Amino acid sequence: MTNDAPDRRQALTCMLWAGTGLLWTVRGGVPRAALLAGSAQAAGMDAAGDLAFIQISDSHIGFRNPPNPDPAGTLGEAIGLVRAQRGQAELLIHTGDVSHLSRPAEFDNAEGLIRGAGLEAHYVPGEHDVLVDNGRPFFERFTRGAQDGGWYSFDQRGVHFLGLNNVMDLRAGGLGHLGEAQLAWLEDDLRGRSASQPVVVFAHIPLWTVYEPWGWGTEDGTRVLSYLRRFGSVTVLNGHIHQVMQKVEGTLAFHTAMSTAFPQPAPGAAPSPGPIRDLPPGRLRSLLGITTIREVRGRQPLAIIDTPLGA
Repeated sequence: MTNDAPDRRQALTCMLWAGTGLLWTVRGGVPRAALLAGSAQAAGMDAAGDLAFIQISDSHIGFRNPPNPDPAGTLGEAIGLVRAQRGQAELLIHTGDVSHLSRPAEFDNAEGLIRGAGLEAHYVPGEHDVLVDNGRPFFERFTRGAQDGGWYSFDQRGVHFLGLNNVMDLRAGGLGHLGEAQLAWLEDDLRGRSASQPVVVFAHIPLWTVYEPWGWGTEDGTRVLSYLRRFGSVTVLNGHIHQVMQKVEGTLAFHTAMSTAFPQPAPGAAPSPGPIRDLPPGRLRSLLGITTIREVRGRQPLAIIDTPLGA
């Protein structure tokens, strides 16, 4: 972690507490977050000109095992929380593993539930979404208009969003991979953009190496980061590891999201990654959640508090 001001370091540390429920907003390239469960008005969530958006991840619709045989139910709870407390959020970003087995019925179920949030939704694939026909069913449904490999960009209220695909042809336990074609597209997409434009990058597997023995990182992620370092505000959002972790490198702030389906162990805390099956009764919902994102001009760059779906 870089040498940030003490109040910023303390705020960032909050992300390790476990739990999400944040509305992120963007104003002037400075990200800020407020507790979803709190008063959106009191937190300044409705300020004119702010861009607010919500991240969910790892829904795993179709998973039927402990600790959560009903991931559609918990995704529905998460969407209900979004609908009730989203404030002025305009977008919803899903950072992959919409489904568990890439089946059409799983995609149907997830898409119907997410549509209930009433927000424009943008998706990137997880490895569980591309098990059939090299991901074509996912791309045709969720990333229409994207490049052939499922990556794309768009602008919203002056913020540049980049949706990347780093889950194709994964080896068991291997790191994510973007590939030369996607990296060349990304470099070209960013060329000529002002360094003052805020950038939000979202992909499934973390672009920074969280834990290499479990494949929790992207082998060519440093190439992406090298293209982004000239920008004054970059927020990098990922899923895959089913827990909140973050770090800051200069102007780059990294955030991984909780799953709406099931938690995974902390890096190295178990023989391998995968669902934590032996949760105490009533503990599941405290380890699931959503993230909401906001950026505000002139405030500390990243102030984050996480809250779960339930106690």
